[in-house]
Amino acid sequence: MSDSPAARLQQLFEGHRLTPTQRRIAHSMVRRPADAPFLSSVELADLAGVSQPSVTRFAVALGFDGYPALRRHLRDVAPVGPEEGESTYNEYQQAVRGEIENLRRLAELLADPGPVEQAGRLLAASRPLPVLGLRAASSQARGFAYFAAKVHPDVRLLDEGGTMLADRIDAARTAGATALLCFALPRHPKEVVDALAYARSAGLTVVTVADSAFAPVAGHSDLLIPAAVGTGLAFDTACAPMLLGRVLLEAMCDGLPDAQARLEEFDARAAARGLFVE
Repeated sequence: MSDSPAARLQQLFEGHRLTPTQRRIAHSMVRRPADAPFLSSVELADLAGVSQPSVTRFAVALGFDGYPALRRHLRDVAPVGPEEGESTYNEYQQAVRGEIENLRRLAELLADPGPVEQAGRLLAASRPLPVLGLRAASSQARGFAYFAAKVHPDVRLLDEGGTMLADRIDAARTAGATALLCFALPRHPKEVVDALAYARSAGLTVVTVADSAFAPVAGHSDLLIPAAVGTGLAFDTACAPMLLGRVLLEAMCDGLPDAQARLEEFDARAAARGLFVE
């Protein structure tokens, strides 16, 4: 397993039954792993958008006497300082290095291929396959759906919210869908949380790619695979979630016996139409 600050935080939180508010606090800490050991309870509450007593209850839920004890623990396991040469990188380089770290953590997560393989089987078996992603996650959902449609017979992209979203989930379920794939990235729209709750109530198995195992969608996902986003720039970067989406595509192809034939058929049609410039 990774020995990075974020990975150590993840390990600390795993195995605890956290409330949605507590998951929000955990998520905020994972996004700021270097700062977490030095935040006061008031600062952490402000960062997570919760009350200060909620931070205290969060620490107790993790098995500590209170927040000061949790912070002391985090300081004990925190790195002593920045990596050698870290201060020589400008803000753009640091953002890239942050994404490299996110990809390294994803690689370590995939050392156990079981969850991805399970997700691939669920997605391959669902006919049709609805793929949900709103706002910041819409590009991830659209990219997955674009490639998935080349090998899966019926992919339905859900990248627009509104009152029609539940109708489209109903239509997919009525047509035979058994699973839904969701990409959920910050800031998390309430509409996505509501849509996942509705999808599960309709009998769909929800597979989610989220930026954290403690994201707000966690409580409404049957199988959640985390891939962190980069936070070093004004807007989050999502290299790891994008790559995880491609990994899920690969796993889904393994569950589709005619995937290769479909790809070859597409290539033949594309060549006949002169679709691509060689």
